[in-house]
Amino acid sequence: MPDRKQFRDLAPPEEAHEAIASLDLDPGTETVPLSEARGRVLAERVDAELDVPGFDRASVDGYALRAEDTFGADEADPARLELAGVVHAGEHPDVTVEPGTCAEISTGAVVPPGADAVVMVERTDRDDGDVLVRTSLAPGDRIMFAGTDVAAGERALGPGTELTAREIGLLSALGVDEVPVRKRPTVGIISTGDELVRPGEALDSEAGQIYDVNSYTVATGVEEAGGVAKLYPHAGDDYDEMERILTEAAAECDLVLSSGSTSASAVDVIYRVIEDSGELLLHGVAVKPGKPMLIGTIADSAYVGLPGYPVSALTIFRTFVAPAIRRAAGLPEPRTATVEGRMAVEERYAEGRLRLMPVGLLEDEDGETLVYPVDKGSGATTSLVEADGVVDVHPDTEYLGEGETVEVRLFSPDVRAPTVFGVGEDDPALSRLLDRLDRPRYLALGSREGLRRLRNGVPDVAVTSAPGDVGFDAEELGSWTREWGLVVPAGNPEGIEGLGDLVDRDLRFVNRTSNSGLRTTFGNAVADLAAERGVERHDLVEAIDGFDAGVRAHESPARRVLAGKADAGLGLRATAEALDVGFVPLGEETVRVLANPERVGKPGVEALREVLESGDDVFGSLAGYGR
Repeated sequence: MPDRKQFRDLAPPEEAHEAIASLDLDPGTETVPLSEARGRVLAERVDAELDVPGFDRASVDGYALRAEDTFGADEADPARLELAGVVHAGEHPDVTVEPGTCAEISTGAVVPPGADAVVMVERTDRDDGDVLVRTSLAPGDRIMFAGTDVAAGERALGPGTELTAREIGLLSALGVDEVPVRKRPTVGIISTGDELVRPGEALDSEAGQIYDVNSYTVATGVEEAGGVAKLYPHAGDDYDEMERILTEAAAECDLVLSSGSTSASAVDVIYRVIEDSGELLLHGVAVKPGKPMLIGTIADSAYVGLPGYPVSALTIFRTFVAPAIRRAAGLPEPRTATVEGRMAVEERYAEGRLRLMPVGLLEDEDGETLVYPVDKGSGATTSLVEADGVVDVHPDTEYLGEGETVEVRLFSPDVRAPTVFGVGEDDPALSRLLDRLDRPRYLALGSREGLRRLRNGVPDVAVTSAPGDVGFDAEELGSWTREWGLVVPAGNPEGIEGLGDLVDRDLRFVNRTSNSGLRTTFGNAVADLAAERGVERHDLVEAIDGFDAGVRAHESPARRVLAGKADAGLGLRATAEALDVGFVPLGEETVRVLANPERVGKPGVEALREVLESGDDVFGSLAGYGR
């Protein structure tokens, strides 16, 4: 077996920034039609080749006249002028304003010869074909002279200007129909690994296949940074195939990004590909997540290897690569949106490298911002959407204390804390009720975890189906009941009648995880059966094949049964009907929504209470549910 590559000398983050800055990502320039120029960056100065406006024009509807004919005029003693003609916008004037005359004129029309002012129609009256002007005017009143906006030869826009609606409008006024702009850097994106499958294609979970997340998240990040993303076919862990795809991408792109195959593993042949085909500048950065990052070149193209885990890949991309793409596109760094908040819980850390810690935001009862870690591991894709930003934790930091003030770099300026934040039991009725709230956030981590976090004061609410007193102060917002039992294949081919069959027969069973309140209910039922039989609970637990293992969500056991991996699974009647499988009822349990007493006055918590009180239609639509 080949030696594993070790990361003994990790580069500091500053060195990684410098290495990427040294790469040549300059895409050059191009000329694009004005209709396609929005968001692009000017490559050259644009000078006005004509006056804007190109003629003296009226700025109001009214009458063009000679200002000296109105001297002394007012409401009581108006100036009387003969109407000599009419001038419409877009027409050559066919009238000359002589002393004692005027011409009716539209906004934007050419001021006719002889006129040096325009009176607005509201300050005039008509009298037998004459115009009575009830105000005095000075030369130039209500006229925009040629070149007032932009004069011919004047610098209109400079290089580096990002073209928005305002700049496009100016260029249109100058008659410019195409503009020189910086090209967007083309970024080739390659996800490596034999286990990856494109979304939409068949997935073989038994073979360890997973859907490709990084190609699409990184491609979106490239576009947001001003680049053009180009996706390439998956490269497996075969050296020749990987070299072919990398070489092709390098020939076509300014920058090549790969994800996966950068960790210290014998199958990660990309390390050798870069060494053989280009130059490796850096391998391994002292940052978490994202230690296994590569920076180098392939032929004439820049190259950055991102970690394989989605959270790590996107974090490293945002921190190190996106700024380089923006520079290459000529775009400025976006205004960094930051917010200060207090840590809702203590977070320990002592790994000696910079930690880019994903965090979520919520507001306490006083509207102050609280910050809590969102860290399910680098491989958990839900961390991408459950986090609101990142806190930089210095390598020398051992822990962040509860209540300690931290600065959060938000993922975007429009990030807002959820109106209500809950943690707890996975439940189909709850999912429907949450749809009726504005911007809720709910983490279905199970009853036990929900109660633990509520006790620690982090979420606004916890949802639990665990029976009994929770052991701390909490206010109940509402509750409902749900029927639970064993989910079995359609038709119940094994003829399972109850809990005793799991104990007495050789049946494969799928349980829920230990955090699930439904598992607690099931465990209590096992204890009751043990008492009836006069045996110890652990004897029955050991007799049930699969009791100690567990899956997380309410549909997971049923899907294992559907796949033929189990004879029975712990589940709900509503789940069985939804998936068209059999169901053996074992009992009913109560699901409660408990609130932090100090936050029951929060608008989001009050809204949740109202939704619970009016949710009879939801409970009535699900089999086995009730109040």
